[in-house]
Amino acid sequence: MSKIRFLVLYPFILSIILVIGCANESPRVATGDELPGTHRFDLTLGPATVATRLAVTQQEMARGLMGVTALGVDEGMLFVYPRPIEASFWMRNTPLPLDIGFFDQAGVLLEVYAMFPFDETPVKSRSQEVLLALEVNQGWFSRNRIRPGAVLDLDQLRQALRDRGFDQSAFTL
Repeated sequence: MSKIRFLVLYPFILSIILVIGCANESPRVATGDELPGTHRFDLTLGPATVATRLAVTQQEMARGLMGVTALGVDEGMLFVYPRPIEASFWMRNTPLPLDIGFFDQAGVLLEVYAMFPFDETPVKSRSQEVLLALEVNQGWFSRNRIRPGAVLDLDQLRQALRDRGFDQSAFTL
């Protein structure tokens, strides 16, 4: 095989080998320490408090709660976007029934939706002003009587972002 043909085909062949090798790996179940944003902080929402992990980086957001088999009663994950968006989530590789709440930049709860294990149907926000999304065990919002209009303590969130080393100017909080 000529040297030029080899240089052109090598990356293609290598990528096929990697895809085949990765397809044979079984998914791992995440433990608490493997979750994105292993730093937890207490986040107050209306009358309730949730032990929250932050998902801020692209990698953390993409992983979310995939593979997690249990959350504490008052535990969740908060996704923080740099600017308001129309949010869309799914439950790929997520075995837990969850609720997701979408919040605006003032920390006001706009919408709450139930999400079901392994369901890859997108759950989209109606609002295009979503800056934060909180995933918790299914039923958490109703058990805690949290309804649209409830407000997150953004000072707690700002402190948690500082503690993780994020530049505050990157967020519209």
